[in-house]
Amino acid sequence: MLKTQSKQVPPVAKTRYLPIEDYGMIGDLTTVALVGKNGSIDWCCLPDFDSPSIFAAILDADKGGFFRLTPTEHDSLGTKQMYFPETNILITRFLSNDGVGEITDFMPIKPKGSERYEHHLVRAVHMVRGSLTFQLTCRPAFNYVRDPHTLHFSEQGAVFRSPNLTLALSSSIPLNNDGQGGAQASFTLSEDQSVFFFLDSSQDQDLLPHPISQNMYEAQFAETRRYWVLWLSKSHYQGRWREHVQRSALTLKLLTYAPTGAIVAAPTTSLPEGIGGERNWDYRFTWFRDAAFTLDSLLALGFTEEAEAFKDWLTTRLNELQEGGELQPIYTIHGSHEMPEIHLDHLDGYRQSRPVRIGNGAATQRQLDIYGELLDVLFVYSRYRGLTYESWLHICQQLDWLAQHWQEPDEGIWEVRGGVRHFLHSRLMCWVAFDRASRIARERGLPAPLNEWQQLSSKIYRDIIDNGWSEQKQSFVQYYGGEAVDASSLLLSLTGFLEARDPRMLATIERIQRELTHMPHVYRYDVDKAASDGLSGHEGTFNICSFWLVEALARADRVEEARLSLEHMLTYANHVGLYAEEIASTGEALGNFPQAFTHLALIRACLSVDEAMNKTVPHLYLSL
Repeated sequence: MLKTQSKQVPPVAKTRYLPIEDYGMIGDLTTVALVGKNGSIDWCCLPDFDSPSIFAAILDADKGGFFRLTPTEHDSLGTKQMYFPETNILITRFLSNDGVGEITDFMPIKPKGSERYEHHLVRAVHMVRGSLTFQLTCRPAFNYVRDPHTLHFSEQGAVFRSPNLTLALSSSIPLNNDGQGGAQASFTLSEDQSVFFFLDSSQDQDLLPHPISQNMYEAQFAETRRYWVLWLSKSHYQGRWREHVQRSALTLKLLTYAPTGAIVAAPTTSLPEGIGGERNWDYRFTWFRDAAFTLDSLLALGFTEEAEAFKDWLTTRLNELQEGGELQPIYTIHGSHEMPEIHLDHLDGYRQSRPVRIGNGAATQRQLDIYGELLDVLFVYSRYRGLTYESWLHICQQLDWLAQHWQEPDEGIWEVRGGVRHFLHSRLMCWVAFDRASRIARERGLPAPLNEWQQLSSKIYRDIIDNGWSEQKQSFVQYYGGEAVDASSLLLSLTGFLEARDPRMLATIERIQRELTHMPHVYRYDVDKAASDGLSGHEGTFNICSFWLVEALARADRVEEARLSLEHMLTYANHVGLYAEEIASTGEALGNFPQAFTHLALIRACLSVDEAMNKTVPHLYLSL
């Protein structure tokens, strides 16, 4: 059984940073803000997910910038945070004998066709009963704390101007200078009193605060609530875990970049996979690897508009390739190929976990599995609406390239930094590429070299069986010639390569449970045994791997075990139903937050266990 270890961090560093799981998320389909249980917005990038930060206290408590709204005696108060039902409107409630006050946070959804760089963040404080004194401090730090700004006040609020972005904080109460480049206010509310704050952003230097009223707030709240309720009503899911699936769907929608349809892997950068370690990456980009899970989940739930938009983003990347060109594993949400990895050495990092990175060097890696993920997603989509002939020609062109290169080593699904290897998962997804392409061609009647693809598919299949299986381990292993076990081997049955109850598949599941699992949590691999990692330190269990195991168990007819593992994993969501990438041995969240891949895997696991249980539970029971 594995145990994670982390570099020792001074106690002061821990107390000055909220746990990663102590945040909720609001957004407007182009960017998000993370709101802590203490009422502080500690992360927000404008105008887009991958733009420079304006609030980054989660990466540097001293310099990063924040927008804090909290009772002056908050350390002695009870706190609760929840979403308004069926929405992404966040409520943070403070409770004491003296009073109960709550903050409502949301970002109105911009109408289609509006200027994408205009954003509006709404914060309201309402006193439910009694009386409390609140402190507001809005102290932005533009461009990852690299750009200066000026601050000006008016009767309506304050305006912060940096070289490339302007923020206007409109307030229903007077604001004053905090002496550190921020605006502040202290105010006491009695029962049923409210105050309102609107933070607007624009690249227009002339942006100014404006008068605000309760009617204005209520109209924005009602419109935003209506948007989310109507959107969620499109969901087809009627299974056993409706609340968890709906929250995951709402989370995925928040992680969607509306102008292009791309979905970010996570809205944060450099939240560590091990506290004090170097496993800190920028996830504000779109991975081809996520594509099959994304479209499969969106279509299964009934969100066809989002699925189609994401499919269009994917095929645009495919169609823009020149002959002989390779797909990248990662692109920006705008479709750009460039995302150079840069270290921001002036930032301390979350609980002093360095380096803080922007950009992702994995974009330049060769990851052969992405071709399988691309064909898998297009196979799913083609059954829904079909493919254009132009896209099919580009697919065939990419398969011609893959036919020449599938036997080469690469960096694999986990984007290792220790050199290329013959990863089993990459081989598996090469098999998926030719298998799915053959199915598309047959089902749609498209021209294709089917005999050649079938021969390649069979060759890759035998290659995996001959070289990916370890007699000593009685399991499939991470890479050819190695003995390290890898949770990505669970995809052998999830992709249909092996029948779910094949003896080798069952043996691999048992080996993964023995070496990588602390139920219900699953490590992706043992970093001490997987020489390909190339990084120091340890990491937590990977939530996506835990949900993969649930799905593999369900498909293998180990239904009760799958259900127990799933429901146990569901208890590890944070207080508002969100998951980071990993879970530490302490039970705390690790890694970027929230992670789309985890929520996609949760949806698939719920669907799989539902399906398996429906085959075994009497119909009368299901109708109760």
